[in-house]
Amino acid sequence: MRSKLVTVRKVLSRVVAALAATVVVSLLLPVAPASAHGQLATSTPLKGTVVREPLTQLALYFTEKPASNAHFAISGPDGSRVDNGWSYGEPKRLDKPVTEYFMVNGVFEPRLYHTGFPAMVTVAHWPAKGRYTASYLSVASDGEAVRGEVAFDYQGPGTPAPAGWSAPTAGPDPALLAQAEGEGSTNSGASGSPVAPTGAAADNPAGAAQEQRGGGFPAWLVPALIVVVVSAIVLVAARRRPATRGSSAVDRRSAGGAGRGGAATRKSANPPRKTGNRAGGPARRGRR
Repeated sequence: MRSKLVTVRKVLSRVVAALAATVVVSLLLPVAPASAHGQLATSTPLKGTVVREPLTQLALYFTEKPASNAHFAISGPDGSRVDNGWSYGEPKRLDKPVTEYFMVNGVFEPRLYHTGFPAMVTVAHWPAKGRYTASYLSVASDGEAVRGEVAFDYQGPGTPAPAGWSAPTAGPDPALLAQAEGEGSTNSGASGSPVAPTGAAADNPAGAAQEQRGGGFPAWLVPALIVVVVSAIVLVAARRRPATRGSSAVDRRSAGGAGRGGAATRKSANPPRKTGNRAGGPARRGRR
């Protein structure tokens, strides 16, 4: 019985080790790259930085020219908008190329982009210090929705609004919004992060880390569940077998003890015959 228990434990350890190795390999495999196109490559100012001088424009650089009806907005600390329209700027060479992936015959193929195409968003004024957010919505040439935001901290002096200027309230063009919503993709641009293989932060001009599109079922979760289920089955089997054998042996022993006890009971139930009659026989004969 002990040898069989040792064998079960060895098998269990091998199974667990093999499945653990499977989990490790699956975790080390690269995540499927996103196929988003026309994403944000860099910006001026960069995301998460501190601005100490009042800028007249913010520059958002994309891997392709934004759509002509793209929507840009800049919100101040109190949520009110301070943007005053946008225009195309001069393309510039990126410090580091940005990689985007295209699906070709079922396989993601990388393409490097060395040029950033800017949208220059005019800032009407800087009403107060605090957090400002530049948001954008566009559609790439392949129909992908391009959306996201760049937030930064302004610690410069306040500036007055231009004469006759009023905060804009118009939202995205209905056609643009319908096209973006119809595409149904909230990709890596939603966080202001371009798609690049370097794993850089979102405020890195070279781009940010790859992200798995769609946020689907994690690939590593399947082998992890297999490990848990198989380990539980083997452990239960290993515990039940020795317990069953041990209980059967105990049952046999108790049954044997009960049998011997029954025999003893039967023997004690028949007491030995008394010899008083034999002794009394002669006495009765003596009386006669």
